[in-house]
Amino acid sequence: MSEKACKGNHKGHICVLASEGRFEDIKAIADKPKFICFNCGRVANSGRSLCNPMPLKDA
Repeated sequence: MSEKACKGNHKGHICVLASEGRFEDIKAIADKPKFICFNCGRVANSGRSLCNPMPLKDA
C-alpha cells in the first residue's frame, strides 16, 4: 500500500485549515466542489486546496 503524500503547498490545504479550526475558510473553498482528495476524501472547489486531488466526475 502506498503512503499518503501531499502534493503542493500543504499550508493552504483543507486538512491544515481544519486542524486550525478555520471552518469558515473551508466553507468558502468547498461550496462548489470540483475535486476530491484521494488521501482524506475531503472536497474542494480547486485542486490546490487538497493534498492529493482528483477531479470529481458529473453523474
